Amino acid sequence: MALWAQMTPRLQYLPTQTLNELYPDSFPLDVRHYLASWIEEQRWETFDVDNMEQEPQARRLLDQMVHLLQEVAQLNPNVVERVKLQHISRNLVCITNIPTLHDFLEFSCFSWFVCVCVCLQKRVQLLHEALCALEQCQSCLILRIKSWRWEQHRATIGVHFDDNLGPLQTWCEQLLGVNGNLRQELMLVKRDHGGAEFHTLQESLAHLLQTLIQSSLVVDKQPPQVIKTQSKFSTTVRYLLGEKMAPGKPVLLKAQIITEAQARNLGQQGVVPNENVGELINSTAILEHNTSSKSTCATFRNMSIRKIKRADRKGSESVTEEKFALLFTTEITITGCETPYSIQAISLPVVVIVHGSQEINAMATIIWDCAFSEPNRIPFIVPERVPWKQMCEALSSKFMSEVQTQRCLDRYNLHFLAQKIFDQPDISEDFSNMPVSWAQFNKEVLPGRNFTFWQWFEGVMDLTKKCLRDYWSDGLIFGFIGKQHLHVILQNKPSGTFLLRFSDSEIGGITIAYVGPTDNGGRKIQNIQPFTKKDLDSAGLGDRIRDINCITHVYPDLPKNEVFKKFFTVPSPPNPDGYLPFKLTTVVNP
Repeated sequence: MALWAQMTPRLQYLPTQTLNELYPDSFPLDVRHYLASWIEEQRWETFDVDNMEQEPQARRLLDQMVHLLQEVAQLNPNVVERVKLQHISRNLVCITNIPTLHDFLEFSCFSWFVCVCVCLQKRVQLLHEALCALEQCQSCLILRIKSWRWEQHRATIGVHFDDNLGPLQTWCEQLLGVNGNLRQELMLVKRDHGGAEFHTLQESLAHLLQTLIQSSLVVDKQPPQVIKTQSKFSTTVRYLLGEKMAPGKPVLLKAQIITEAQARNLGQQGVVPNENVGELINSTAILEHNTSSKSTCATFRNMSIRKIKRADRKGSESVTEEKFALLFTTEITITGCETPYSIQAISLPVVVIVHGSQEINAMATIIWDCAFSEPNRIPFIVPERVPWKQMCEALSSKFMSEVQTQRCLDRYNLHFLAQKIFDQPDISEDFSNMPVSWAQFNKEVLPGRNFTFWQWFEGVMDLTKKCLRDYWSDGLIFGFIGKQHLHVILQNKPSGTFLLRFSDSEIGGITIAYVGPTDNGGRKIQNIQPFTKKDLDSAGLGDRIRDINCITHVYPDLPKNEVFKKFFTVPSPPNPDGYLPFKLTTVVNP
């Protein structure tokens, strides 16, 4: 009966022709069903269908079968079933008129063995199909995890990133459950169907399980990508199968800092590097489960790099161009699995500095890496040159993200930036496909200056973020504009017309370009000395614009007192001691 109970759910998968061949009129399916216990108790393997001396024994079994079937028919409350079983029992009685019992023995002794084999084959086939489906689904999951990491990487330059790992965790848990069910089903098949096919299925499921367990460790909150030695920082690593970990001893994660070369070997060989290139403080944390968020995380708090061992540099390479990473490793035991699994995860590239003056150049390395590296690259390869249109996207995205504004860089801004980085101020052609190199971005100083393009651009972002965000967001700052373009749009404007532009000659400065009168009654474009963060901290841009009498209308023709009114501060009341209030005076230099 136990065997028939296992076979019954699988009969639906057998073709009708196969069922008809297994259970013909001489041995109907109903007999196998209603007499399952009796049939499975008999020693059918002792019969030889060609041995006529066993005929009396076979007849006795047939008579017993008919008698049992008649009893079942009489006790069956269903009239239709009762009549059908009685008809079958009469047909079986007719078998006694057959000269030999070959047909009876053929079906009663062996057909259920055949059915078992067919069902086993079908079970194996279904296991193969389920394994293929699991493999495809898991491949999609791993691609999605990689995509999540890639989006996390791109978030450094302001690309939108949804950091919610909940759906991926559910996906991981479901695939783990399916893998476990298939392994259980495979063990049931093993009892009746061993051999090479079983081992192939077993190895495939084991490989999928290992890949899933190892792919479920992710760096949820990345460490700072520019890390100053002796400075504290934190990072969080999450295990997506945390709820499936075997209970017992706490799971300890270890962190170590590795070089670019070690990260490359890690990807090729999967071996944790033995050489320690840096001394990492507070480099261990325990995986802890949060029942409210259903997340299992290890948070490394108060980490710091005490010292770092640098590689030999080539040519003009700077220490701020050298990339490292944090490697997290542990051993995980999953419930239902006998052996622990060694797993690891690697952070995004980091640059280690020893002094704050190196931070801007280090960030340039990170920006170039995040903006222009390819998915699934060899760590941490980046192109030496990229098309200017790709650089435009990165600059605009980073500017919006850093300043926290929805206003992007427009085509005039980007055209000026191209003219600046390529040192071609008088060219109005399309720069889109012109290649820009890493050296042009942050190694070579701009012509006539003592700073690089990135150092200058970063200074503008910092000033705008700290002092000018609302002005920029309201469209009151023209921003990046060359002198040639400036003259074109202001040359026919009346005196007093002005616009705000970022200083071309000073890092982190904003200047006012305006139309002023000449001694002979004409007009000329003049520039006020740039305001820096220090200047704007003492008096805001709005108040400075209010107090400069030679500017009246912001480009194209908006009265300044209306446009900038909300940025004016209320003058201080008279001092009770009799002192006059301070009033800002701005010196205008043509």
